[in-house]
Amino acid sequence: TNTSNFTATDLLFLNNLQISLWRFEVVYTFQSAISTSALNFIINHPPANGSCSINPLSGTITTLFTIECSDWYDVDGIQDYSLYAWTTDISQRTIIAFSPEDNFQVRLPSGDNETSLLNLVVYVRDLAGSVTQVNVSSVSVIADLATINGLIDIIINSSSTITNNAIVRLLSSGNQNVVGQIMTSLSQEFNQMNNDNLDKAISSGIPAATISVSSLGSSSLQQISIPLNESALINYNIELNSLANVRDYLVTFITNLLITTSNSIILQSSSLVQLTQATNQLTRNTLMLVSNRCYELSAALYTMFEKISYEDAQSASNQLFRCASNLLNAVNGPLQGRTEVLDLDNSRANVISTDYDTDLESAWSNL
Repeated sequence: TNTSNFTATDLLFLNNLQISLWRFEVVYTFQSAISTSALNFIINHPPANGSCSINPLSGTITTLFTIECSDWYDVDGIQDYSLYAWTTDISQRTIIAFSPEDNFQVRLPSGDNETSLLNLVVYVRDLAGSVTQVNVSSVSVIADLATINGLIDIIINSSSTITNNAIVRLLSSGNQNVVGQIMTSLSQEFNQMNNDNLDKAISSGIPAATISVSSLGSSSLQQISIPLNESALINYNIELNSLANVRDYLVTFITNLLITTSNSIILQSSSLVQLTQATNQLTRNTLMLVSNRCYELSAALYTMFEKISYEDAQSASNQLFRCASNLLNAVNGPLQGRTEVLDLDNSRANVISTDYDTDLESAWSNL
């Protein structure tokens, strides 16, 4: 070729896996001479010869599932194992956990609404960054509604026994895998509750444009032209504020986790995307905490992007962009009259500061 640029895609190497040693040679032809330059390199092969399994094959979002990966070999050594899950669309797969150990336990989000099936894949990565994807048996996972409703009740009622709640104890562990799994599972259930609440409100005549803003990539809600049902609006607001209070409480558990690796950034940002998906349920406090956390994750990603794979950097960036989009929608919703002002925001805005002097006879009041 006569071009000065040459790009080799990964397909060149994937279609020739039997070749390890490669040599790219360039010949420069001038009027009076010919010169050559060559680059020799070795293709890093991904881990091989192993398998991964999961046990049990069914459970709830609080069930402990065990992932076992065995017999994996790589000349560079195995760096870690990452578990991803999705229901029907593999492009929507979400990271569940990562571990340097080949045997680890996870809690999974609920599966498909109709079949309860959840698809799983394990990424086995070597120390040089090459990855092998291993499909694991699909599992049946259902929501533990009794546990979820119990958690909602104790948060809303500010129960003194809240620290004894099993879910709260797990969230308080500080383990980013555990916190990420619980947060993702709960957020997905709350998001479904929010969607059901929106559908019920819209079917009762409440204009969709006054109660919701669709998040990035989601489908818009269809409006039904019927007379407004006032009691439906009251019920909608009760459910709305209940779940907003729950999210406001839960967000504190994810904003102080350690940021360690690219997987850590992907896991935490993915959990934040799920938590902020219902943009009509985000209080100012939630928005502030998530905004700060997204900034910290972005800053951490910037410091390591030259040392991690393109795929990891892209995955983390995509999650952070989605998180930012959710925050912008949540901020603009009340300002544009698209969503309700939350009760918790109202009450906090009207609390008089403890250092505010209300004594009209004081010297300060007469300045």
